[in-house]
Amino acid sequence: VQLQASGGGLVQAGGSLRLSCAASGRTFRNYVMAWFRQAPGKEREFVAAIMWNGYNNYRYYSDSVKGRFAISRDNAKNTGYLQMNSLKPEDTAIYYCATREGSYSREVSLYNYWGQGTQVTVSS
Repeated sequence: VQLQASGGGLVQAGGSLRLSCAASGRTFRNYVMAWFRQAPGKEREFVAAIMWNGYNNYRYYSDSVKGRFAISRDNAKNTGYLQMNSLKPEDTAIYYCATREGSYSREVSLYNYWGQGTQVTVSS
C-alpha cells in the first residue's frame, strides 16, 4: 500500500484544515487507517483511527483532539480524511497517515504503511 498525505498548511488558532490520505496498491477498505503526528523534539503520537468491519465504521480519537477532529474515509476513492477544527498552537506538527491490516491500534510500531507526512502549523 502506498499512501500520499496532503492538505497541511498554516492556519490561525481557531481555524480549520482538512487532511487527505490517498491510498493505492491494495483494497483500502480492509485496512485500519490512522493519523499520527510528530511535533519537533517529541515522539510520534496517535491522533485518530477509523476501522471498517464490513458494516460500520468505528472511530477512535486521542483525548487531546476528541470533539475537535473528525476522521472519515471514502472506500470508493481509496481516500481517508482528517477534518481538524478549533485548531490550537499545540496541534502544530507533521501529520502522518498510516494503515495496517487487522484491528485498530494506537501503537506506531504496529502500522505497516506510512505516508510522507504533511506539515500543519497553527499560529497564536
